[in-house]
Parts: sequence; structure tokens; C-alpha cells
Amino acid sequence: MSTVCLFVAGALAASLADPAFTVAWTHSVAKTRWVESYVVEGPSLMLVEASIEGSGAGMEPPPEAVLRDGRWHWRPHRALAELVLARSDFAQDQQLCTASGCRALGTLIGASPDALVVVIRACAAPPP
Repeated sequence: MSTVCLFVAGALAASLADPAFTVAWTHSVAKTRWVESYVVEGPSLMLVEASIEGSGAGMEPPPEAVLRDGRWHWRPHRALAELVLARSDFAQDQQLCTASGCRALGTLIGASPDALVVVIRACAAPPP
């Protein structure tokens, strides 16, 4: 079984037992909320759904997006080897959500000065 591992400066900083997760953040300029949902499939992170409240500043929804409940929704179905998240003191921290709830990314990885870039990858679950 695969799980999700978070790396800071090449070192494992945290792992999540749930193979499905969502990353959400608010764009620092447009102030619109972006949400992406992933599931681990083998060695890849599969981007299965994305949504955004509005558009602008490089955040335009694709042509297949559907407006529902005030948000544009679409299903990219894109496999990624890793997800690289940039963090900044000038923007709200990303939220990482699993079935057990949502937490700010910084609370998961700790307060390292190297934590401005977080890499998320699929990894093997530890043996029971």
C-alpha cells in the first residue's frame, strides 16, 4: 500500500497514512481559493479534481470546467511524479486535507528555515 510523504530539503518531514489528499490555497494577489485533489496510484500522484473561485493572474479554468456552486470545477486526471509546493511568509499557508481533517502545511512539516519548498511524493507505507 502506498502513502504520501512530504520532504523538506530532501529529508522526510512527514507522512500521511491516507493515500488521498487535497491541497488548498488562496492566491496571494487575486485572493481566490484554489483546490486540487490527489490520490496515490502506484508511484504517482494522480490529480483527480481541481476547482477555483475565479480567474486571473494565471489562474484561468480550462475550457472543460463547469461552474457549480460559485466555483469552476474540472477533472484533469494528470499523473505527477511529485508535487512541489512553494511557501512564503507573504501568503497564507497551504492547507493539506485528508479524511481525518485539514491542517496548515507548516504544522505538518515543522518550522525549518528550509521549509520554503515542500515536495510531496507517493511512498511505500511502513510495515505494520
